[in-house]
Amino acid sequence: MSEHDNAGPNADATRRLEINGVRIEATFAEAFDMKATRVIITALDEIWAEHAAMAMSGFGTSVIDCKLEIDIERRLSAKETPDGRPGIALLAFGMSGGELEKQITRRAGQCVLTCPTTALFAGITDDVPRDKRIALGKTLRFFGDGNQISKVIDGKRFWRIPVMDGEFICQHDAPRTSGIGGGNFLLVARDIHAASRAARAAIGAIESMPDVITPFPGGVARSGSKIGSKYKSLIASTNDAFCPTLRGITDSQLGEGDNAVLEVVLDGLSFDAIADAMRAGIQAACTSCGEHGLVAVTAGNYGGKLGRHHFHLHEILS
Repeated sequence: MSEHDNAGPNADATRRLEINGVRIEATFAEAFDMKATRVIITALDEIWAEHAAMAMSGFGTSVIDCKLEIDIERRLSAKETPDGRPGIALLAFGMSGGELEKQITRRAGQCVLTCPTTALFAGITDDVPRDKRIALGKTLRFFGDGNQISKVIDGKRFWRIPVMDGEFICQHDAPRTSGIGGGNFLLVARDIHAASRAARAAIGAIESMPDVITPFPGGVARSGSKIGSKYKSLIASTNDAFCPTLRGITDSQLGEGDNAVLEVVLDGLSFDAIADAMRAGIQAACTSCGEHGLVAVTAGNYGGKLGRHHFHLHEILS
């Protein structure tokens, strides 16, 4: 359990909290430990950098089947990048260091090495605590078929790999650090139009914040899941308690007027990064849509059995 979770899951159960008429449920989001890294893609211009970043972060929504959760953290100006060109920082999260490295290497080779004018760098400085390093150029250099050249600058090794538009510059490796996955909040609304407006307002408030990503499409998931399934081959299945069409046949958490639920899932480099992003997103959703169909904000948890990091909504928003 996180050091931020010393009040217990039911400590705020008797309190009532609303923001702009939107009910904030007295519950908590449950998150778990992950391994993480940051990489920086640069290119001749913003267009090529964007293409590479979008390709690298594609099919990176959930470790349940994608094995990696990865998304754009923020866009970088030329003054913020290692080579003085426009760039994009991405954060990636895996359940193990080995899986994180395997997926990052594959995506870098298929999505960044292939994209015109790009270069790839580590985005976490060496003084950030880490347990191991993720291979970048260390593995990708072999594409040069013996023509690759390395150079050490300020104690860091970089590889120059010949490609058809010149050279692909890639840092040898990137630090790996600890991360947290599975922070979340659910937006309960009267209809999908209200839920969609609220979700977009939430993501708009979160997307420029550092050290955190929302890896699902547009930052939002409609297919919230629970652990397990009636089918033995599945480790997760639809969160029936929040499915409006199942309200009459399951132990539903929805009222009669609650007809759409969207979930924002967050991964971050620290507890505070996720908590700050949840606060900003929830406040933006409630402020923008409290009078337009957003009914309540709640969160997904498994009674504290899945992960040790608990984000109590009332605590975060108080």
